[in-house]
Amino acid sequence: MITQKKTARPASFLALVQALRARHHCGWGLAALILTLLALSLLAGANFEVVPRIYVAGQVADSDVIADRDLLVEDTQATKARRKQVLFLQPPVYDLSLEPYVAFQNRIVEVLRSINNGVDYRTQAGPLQRLADELTPPVADEVLPELAQPQVQEYLLKILLPSIREHMAEGLVGDIRSARVGRSGVIIRNLDNNTEMLRPEISNLPDVQSFLAEISSVIRQVPTLNPQSRRAINILLSATMPASLTLNRESTQKRGNAVMGMVEPVYYQILKGELLLRKGERVSREQQIKLQTLYKSASDPMHWCAAAGTFICALLLAVGFFVAPSGKPGTPLRCKDMLLISLVLLLFSAGAKIVYVLGLRMDSVTFLKTLSLGFPVAGAVGLVAMVFAARRYCTMGLLLSFFTMLMFQEGFYYFLYQFLGGMLATWLVTNAQSRQDVVWSVIPLTIGQSLIWLGTALLSQTVPAELPMQLAAVAINSLLSLILLFAVSPVLELSFGYSTRFRLMELMSLEQPLMQELMVTVPGTYHHSLVVSNMVEAGAKAIGANSLLCKVAALYHDVGKLSYPEYFIENQFGGPNKHDKLAPSMSALILLSHVKKGTELAERYKLGQDIADIISQHHGTRLIRFFYQKALNMGEKPRESDYSYVGPRPQTKEAAILMLADSVEASSRTLTDPTPARIKSHIDTIIKGIFSEGQLDESELTFKDLHYLSENFQRILTGIFHQRIAYPDAKIRDVAKAAGRPEGRAEGKGGQPATSAAAPAGQTRQHSRASADSVASGSLSGGPVAADAGRVAEAPGALPAAAGEHAPGLREAPDAAGMPAAEKPAVTDTTEEDGPVAGISRNGPSGNGTR
Repeated sequence: MITQKKTARPASFLALVQALRARHHCGWGLAALILTLLALSLLAGANFEVVPRIYVAGQVADSDVIADRDLLVEDTQATKARRKQVLFLQPPVYDLSLEPYVAFQNRIVEVLRSINNGVDYRTQAGPLQRLADELTPPVADEVLPELAQPQVQEYLLKILLPSIREHMAEGLVGDIRSARVGRSGVIIRNLDNNTEMLRPEISNLPDVQSFLAEISSVIRQVPTLNPQSRRAINILLSATMPASLTLNRESTQKRGNAVMGMVEPVYYQILKGELLLRKGERVSREQQIKLQTLYKSASDPMHWCAAAGTFICALLLAVGFFVAPSGKPGTPLRCKDMLLISLVLLLFSAGAKIVYVLGLRMDSVTFLKTLSLGFPVAGAVGLVAMVFAARRYCTMGLLLSFFTMLMFQEGFYYFLYQFLGGMLATWLVTNAQSRQDVVWSVIPLTIGQSLIWLGTALLSQTVPAELPMQLAAVAINSLLSLILLFAVSPVLELSFGYSTRFRLMELMSLEQPLMQELMVTVPGTYHHSLVVSNMVEAGAKAIGANSLLCKVAALYHDVGKLSYPEYFIENQFGGPNKHDKLAPSMSALILLSHVKKGTELAERYKLGQDIADIISQHHGTRLIRFFYQKALNMGEKPRESDYSYVGPRPQTKEAAILMLADSVEASSRTLTDPTPARIKSHIDTIIKGIFSEGQLDESELTFKDLHYLSENFQRILTGIFHQRIAYPDAKIRDVAKAAGRPEGRAEGKGGQPATSAAAPAGQTRQHSRASADSVASGSLSGGPVAADAGRVAEAPGALPAAAGEHAPGLREAPDAAGMPAAEKPAVTDTTEEDGPVAGISRNGPSGNGTR
């Protein structure tokens, strides 16, 4: 059972970055991309706008002033007024405590004790002297003798002081006229039990003066006290009575500051395009504040926070170039890929900024909006779509839409408009079959972008008067995008060596010089290439690879056989096999040379680097086992490296698909009685053998991909090897007469003439051209593929072909070990046993080994 080799996850983000860098081999191209994102972020944060003039309240404006951005302007005076109002509503904090009463009681007791002890306040310092100083000596001489009377002291200590304590426990204010009261009442904080209570008001609480008046009226009713004693008690209490409820200014201030800090500032909302000041209008205070804020914003040369945020977001979006949504790294990126991505980002994003700065000179927000809608982001994304796969051109669409939105100072709706327009352009480009289709796609692109724009315009509530001009800008956007595609696509082909979709479609034309030479010089190889092209196209579509690149590469993958066409059996047409007279090493050298010659021809005819790479990789590093074994049997000691292709192994899915299809198609010619079951078993055997050799390790193919490829290869080959019912004798004669040929040459099995086993493949140019037309249309014509003509019987003692052989004059077939065989000298009726052969399932091909 083949199991998939688990890949250890990077232990940290740095390890992930290092793994991606090592995998993609983009070298300093990655550094170029990061520097490009940094430069564009700084450009987005740079301020190139015209600084507006400052007007003072009361001045008359000499020109209109229009806001070129959305701004929030703080009204400091309104904010202060709101905070003052909130502070006024904040209740003040009063502290309630009996500590002042305790101090007051102790002082009264000490004064009375001093009096009873006969202390002379004039000569002895103490509580009595301090009281005398507060009362002044004349008053003290009047009051102190009265306080020495027993009935006065008894009334003070036993009746008056306990009553005072009760009133002070409820709260006694110093002066009710100066007490602060908020609209929400007051907060009374009891320091004795650490509790707080909100009291609606304190006006009903007594203050010291009113309480003393109340005490004076009570004393008048006491019969045991004479008027002099009553006067003495009133004077004593007036001099010593404290308040028990006092304002805590510090706590009140802290709470007020906290509440004011929670008050949100008052802002004026300035919208982009808003007319702030009209010419000839007198400037108000509110307008002055708005103009000052606009001036401050426009005078900053760089918005560093915006630049930093842009760079972070751009880096996160750029991850899509390297990692697929599933978390897999994706197809490796080359250095030139990173350079192209950086160049497109830099040119179009910087171009957007230039257009924006030029538009500012027009001093019209409406015109600036129109310019932004006409900027051809869709063309840039479509250009990238001609080179990269869907995930990467979607990432490019996100980045370009993001940067142009920032360069034009637009919002999310503009981003949505450009991104969806870019995706529509890529869909039209990737589905075009010719340059003419791209020309006509300007109509659906214009209609689609207009609908996208209309949706965003309705969402953003665009002014109806601006709609016609914006619609015209959308149409110009579509036209410029297509002009851009035609103008820049040749640059990609020539400067970067990319095989764009347009170039690939041109290479499929039968009028290409190299294609003409293939049809005339090596018709058998050409027919083999046609069949392989159908197989790889179907397989590539099934697994999401580049089907067009696969198809074109399949048509040209064996162009190297043009150098020695007669050494390949499909081009011998019954003639002698020239390998019979050659040493194994020489035959192997001829086989090996067709890959190198093919790569040279691809460069000479400018087929593109992608196709040249596939040609050099479509045999990988496989061993030409037939001639290697033949050399061993002749007593030689050959080195495997001398009989192996130089490679490299397939580096892409497209190259791997071609390797599989090439081996499957060539070896399928050896099948006798090719039933669907035998075809399926044969395909699975070939794929298993190539997989077991490790040829697919660097190609990104998965087990599921191999399963889909096997299914599609079977479908194509089953259609090629379909059977026909033989005509009855009477109908044979009628058909022969109608065809104008001698009787007895009726069609036999497989639609071939009954007198021959197979018709020569591609013997005439007419036949080749017809086959090419069928391939260009996406399918081969019905009927069996003719087997190679002129099979040469294998000489006695010839060795069976082994896996991996693909030699001139040879045919691929499964070897004795069940591995895929190379093209070997033609043998007659190579058969296979019925029954299932180790197959390819969705979980991977069965067999031994790990990957």
